[in-house]
Amino acid sequence: MAKAKLSMRERYRLLTRDLDWTPTYVDPKDVYPHTRYEGIKIHDWDSWEDPFRLTIDSYCKYQAEKDKKLYAVIEGFAQGQGHLSLTDARYVNALKLFLQGVTPLEYAAHRHFGYLARHLDGPGARFAALCQSIDELRHTQTEIHTISQYNKYYGGLHNFGQMHDRVWYLSVPKSFFDDGITAGPFEFLTSISFSFEYLLTNLLFVPFMSGASFNGDLATMTFGFSAQSDESRHMTLGLEVLKFILEQDEGNVPIIQDWVDKWFWRGYRLLGLVAAMMDYMLPKKIMSWKEAFELYFEQQMLEGLFPDLEYYGIRPPRHVAQAIAEKDILSHQLYWTLYQFSHAAAFNTTVPEPAELDWMSSVYPDTFDRHYRPLWERARRLQEDGKRFFFQGLPMLCQVCQIPMTFTEPGDPTTINVRTSTFRDERFNFCSDGCKWIFDREPEKYVQSWLPVHQIYQGNCGGASIPDVLAWYGFQPGDGGEYLTSPDKVNWDKWHAPAVVAGGA
Repeated sequence: MAKAKLSMRERYRLLTRDLDWTPTYVDPKDVYPHTRYEGIKIHDWDSWEDPFRLTIDSYCKYQAEKDKKLYAVIEGFAQGQGHLSLTDARYVNALKLFLQGVTPLEYAAHRHFGYLARHLDGPGARFAALCQSIDELRHTQTEIHTISQYNKYYGGLHNFGQMHDRVWYLSVPKSFFDDGITAGPFEFLTSISFSFEYLLTNLLFVPFMSGASFNGDLATMTFGFSAQSDESRHMTLGLEVLKFILEQDEGNVPIIQDWVDKWFWRGYRLLGLVAAMMDYMLPKKIMSWKEAFELYFEQQMLEGLFPDLEYYGIRPPRHVAQAIAEKDILSHQLYWTLYQFSHAAAFNTTVPEPAELDWMSSVYPDTFDRHYRPLWERARRLQEDGKRFFFQGLPMLCQVCQIPMTFTEPGDPTTINVRTSTFRDERFNFCSDGCKWIFDREPEKYVQSWLPVHQIYQGNCGGASIPDVLAWYGFQPGDGGEYLTSPDKVNWDKWHAPAVVAGGA
């Protein structure tokens, strides 16, 4: 008589949990040395529930099918010169920021989840970390393959690995991940599985990939939605991680609350780059930063997630009110900074078109016309007079998020917000109360921050002049600066010039 087919739950148990064993000749604490020093207490690793219960064979079949579809689209897009169907070459600057800033983070996540797949005590947690490690490596590869075709035609995409390690604005995402990786395993899971995956993913992948579709970038749109099914699994894992830790011991609650407070603010500050990208770098707008923030954070997280976590004793993050108050100004302040410093960036910036200014007036009626339209109109007049300006100095950076001091006082968009702390007789500067609070919790960690401006002044970035620093960054002529005079703009106009018929007009 044929044996009954095993259920997915049973197959998952046999291929993950039943492959585990308890060490007898080595103390388990020596086998798993990293999961105790943070103060988190886990009494029963077997209670870890993987909500998807994927086995390796089903996982590989599932991902292989997605890859077949994705690479077919990429190949068709490349053969059909799909990049010429973009709304405008300005759009490619959003891809540059994505490739330079996000793709190396995917690889860093792959490496550290692979590390956790060895060092977490429970087999369920180890297997979940292994699957996410493979996911992150796949995302790294597909992002590079999807965007690499643009490197044939546009600047700023040729050296993203070196740029990520050295360039000033890329120290913002890099410092976020360095902070998480140098924490303990449970804080890393909170920083990545909760903050990065649950907070950032929806606000990055969904609006941005929809923006890719609206701007004619079929390849990036297909990659985004191919990755989004993985990201949904990662988000669910992030929530399960929090619930699992909170259910294990009441003493875990204040530790998790501190991490939720910290990593909310760190993730929110990182999202400032996404805000600028959404409102200013997409020629054809799909959704404003304010609308995305209200939908994916205020409604889905504050009104959906945190009421559920209240059962475990977790309240909404510290400083969340300030983030909500900044939704009308965040993108404008970030992009204004990028506009002034893009001569030292590997992407182009320019003054928004009049229709775009009108769009921002409509979606930001309380702030844009009063505070930001006058800046852009003045910048346009200067540019038309041949006086396009770039800030020639080096800005003060926040010691924690490493963003230049561009944010304003709560309730006063005309005054720059600067906070300070003194540690070991040295003064440190911060862009906000949130970053100052994070520093004051563990100053010994953040005094070690690698701040690009400080490193330039110390002579550690290739030399003392801007050309020296840009060469050390790995830039090539035309990678950054004003879009209207860039090689990207020149080539775009040439590619789209009306065809001239031989022997006629």
